[in-house]
Amino acid sequence: MFETLSKAPQDKIFALMAEIAADARPNKIDLGIGVYKDDAGNTPIMSAVKKAEERIFATAKTKTYVGVAGNKGFASAMVKLALGDSVPLDRVRAAQAPGGTGALWVLLTLLKRAKPDATLWISDPSWPNHKPMAEQAGFKVAAYPYFDPATGTVRFDDMLAALDKMGPSDIVLLHGCCHNPTGANLTEDQWDQVVASMKKTGAFPLVDMAYQGFGDGLDEDAYGLRAVAAQIDEFVCATSCSKNFGIYRERVGCSIIVAKDPAQADIANSQMLNVIRGAYSQPPDHGAEIVRIILEDDALRAEWKAELEAMRTRMIENRKALADAIRTRSNSSDFDFVAEHRGMFSLLGLDLETITRLKSENAVYMLDDSRINIAGLADERIQRLADAIVGATR
Repeated sequence: MFETLSKAPQDKIFALMAEIAADARPNKIDLGIGVYKDDAGNTPIMSAVKKAEERIFATAKTKTYVGVAGNKGFASAMVKLALGDSVPLDRVRAAQAPGGTGALWVLLTLLKRAKPDATLWISDPSWPNHKPMAEQAGFKVAAYPYFDPATGTVRFDDMLAALDKMGPSDIVLLHGCCHNPTGANLTEDQWDQVVASMKKTGAFPLVDMAYQGFGDGLDEDAYGLRAVAAQIDEFVCATSCSKNFGIYRERVGCSIIVAKDPAQADIANSQMLNVIRGAYSQPPDHGAEIVRIILEDDALRAEWKAELEAMRTRMIENRKALADAIRTRSNSSDFDFVAEHRGMFSLLGLDLETITRLKSENAVYMLDDSRINIAGLADERIQRLADAIVGATR
């Protein structure tokens, strides 16, 4: 049987993790996998999460199934967190999924059923898993212009020109905030223009909201998604709790459908639940119950928001410190864009030779597209990283 197969390529992120683990140098700098890290290099458990778990352990009375749609209280809370009051809730349906990736998979499979001949467009560049997931769902995948590595900014005119040429047979995957891998976000005015273009052409929005609260704030980061909701009759959104609740291994996400009317919402929801039933049957509950408890309890929600704000602020401070340190050493503004980016990541625009040199000479590890995780830096590592980057690029 298996002699018909060839070895699958190793995921680049997990290959890099193995390479870092095998490096015995004590001063290595890990800028790879997208997890938040504190100054000590650890990924902490939020205090609000711990308190919610304690409540679960103290009050839980059963381990029976929760149903195909998962934790309904969780899904309702996630809809409110993402969409606010931007759309009537009678047009919205949502289901819990195994992480943001699981939410994307559910929605991609649903969209393939609804529009089998559609082309799915992703940004250039995009999260490395977007393209293979879309292809496995059966879509023809194309890319729209997004990032200019020379300036570290969005190629917005080119992006908008590409969107303006699309039509009802096109699905456009948009990063809701904190673009991965570049860190370069659309402004509110640019979001408004993107929404106007899609409303005019009839292209269908698929919004990936994986980092709400990591950029400019919970509501600020939802601006683009809510602009879509306010202006476009139907779209879908995949959300994730891995980053903003720090529950990476719990795999908690939500698939959200917004339809033209309640009747179409019910039909789409029935198909979404059918997709879930035929795949993993129903999702695990523990992580979703953590999130539900936090979002529905005023005190825990306030505590979580304060912790999230501290994480967000620290990432911005790291960005400014790194840009300043590079500018001081190089007497140039070549990397000032790092301070303007948002979220965990920035794409530095370095070539593979420079990336390889940073690894071999300085024990600095990043993906081969030069994406770095800002969240894992502290002052001493920022200074060493600035030294290494300037030394490798001058």
